[in-house]
Amino acid sequence: MAAAAAVGARGGIRRRPNLSLLADRCATPRALAAVHAAMLVSGRLADDAFAASRLLAAHAALSPPGAVLRLLASLPCAPNSFMLNTTLRALASSPDPASALRFFSLLRRGSGGGGGSYSPGRHTLTFLLKASARLPLRASEQLHALALTHGLERDAYVANGLVRAYSLAGLVPHARRVFDGLPERSAVVCTTMVSGYAQNGMHEDAMRAFEEMLVDGIEPRGAALASVLSSCARSGSRGLEMGRRVHELMESRRLTAPVAGAILGTALVDMYAKTGAMEEATAVFDRMPERQTATWNALITGLAHHGHGEVALGTFHRMRRDGVPPNGATLVGVLSAYGCTGRLDEARRVFASMERDFAVAPTIQHYGCMVDLLGRSGLLTEAEEMIRGMTTCDADTVIWGALLNACKNHGDIDVAERAVQEILKLNPGNHGVYVVLSNMYAEAGRWQDVDRLRKVMKRARLSKIPGSSAVAGDDS
Repeated sequence: MAAAAAVGARGGIRRRPNLSLLADRCATPRALAAVHAAMLVSGRLADDAFAASRLLAAHAALSPPGAVLRLLASLPCAPNSFMLNTTLRALASSPDPASALRFFSLLRRGSGGGGGSYSPGRHTLTFLLKASARLPLRASEQLHALALTHGLERDAYVANGLVRAYSLAGLVPHARRVFDGLPERSAVVCTTMVSGYAQNGMHEDAMRAFEEMLVDGIEPRGAALASVLSSCARSGSRGLEMGRRVHELMESRRLTAPVAGAILGTALVDMYAKTGAMEEATAVFDRMPERQTATWNALITGLAHHGHGEVALGTFHRMRRDGVPPNGATLVGVLSAYGCTGRLDEARRVFASMERDFAVAPTIQHYGCMVDLLGRSGLLTEAEEMIRGMTTCDADTVIWGALLNACKNHGDIDVAERAVQEILKLNPGNHGVYVVLSNMYAEAGRWQDVDRLRKVMKRARLSKIPGSSAVAGDDS
């Protein structure tokens, strides 16, 4: 009977569907639920650990972490290390990465479904380090100690996870010690080290780590190149020189346009723009077959920053003709370009139409550009009214400081006094504003106000403020 039932209408034999394979191919939770039901009906979950593992892996990709934990607890078979690591991976990638550490703690105590004390392997520690990298807790050091205990500190996966976790926690010296302890370094861990330095603002160190990578004969790829170019853009005088060397390396490896993608091309444009090499930035930009909004932003902002306002505005109009949607960063560059060209009326129109034309709400950076432009034009009352009328963000000491600086340049004491009051509300310890206001009083010959301000400063127990006397060594 059973054999007969297995014979199909065309004389062929019906084979049981490979439910493990079907679970791997599910693209929606609904499809996965159907496969799960079929596994339950067929009894596959009770006697096939592989099928249970594949079902759990599919749930980890499609379901929330809670559902993965419930499935693990409901499995009729004892979970193996693959199932437990799959659960850890799902928890580490979830919105609550700390849940991975809690689950691991349960496993270590023998109450997480592992059937006794759980010994972590290389993949276990990698997932835990991924979770710790996303947390403000300094769990990386405890996980490092665990790796030492189990002899895994030099494993390539674990070491890379440690370097990454320490770097994201700002513990770069710890990351470097792990890196230096490796008998062999892969391209992956070298890239993580370069990126770690760059992400922590240690740009000279990032460039040196990149050079070490080349000396060791390790071929840098996209992430390493993008990281070192970011550091070149933000370092001192050596940045442009090193950036050009990286560009030459990319040329020799055929990693520039049109082969390179938009990310590396944008990194090159940004590096040249930030270091003031605008001709080279423009040349790279023009050769790129694909440009993202960030690519246009890098060029527009660089042109504006280095005084090429008209060219920046022309690039913005070209961007719009090409149908590339500008974002908030684009408009900061555009307003800066209007600022360095003095085209106040056009800046006003763009600022007023940001939300309507570009669906961009003004941020403190956009307001800052407008206050700077109004301040340069001597329209200090209008600049003050703009700050007080901000609706999409709150004023900070930077924007009030920009207004105070404009007041100093134009000798407007009335607006300056109000700006100082606002700065002191936000930061009572900002003693520098007293210096600015005192000097403005002195330049206007208002010596009674200078004396009054000195008394205010003494009452506030401030240190002595330098006077406006030009007599050297005057300590009176």
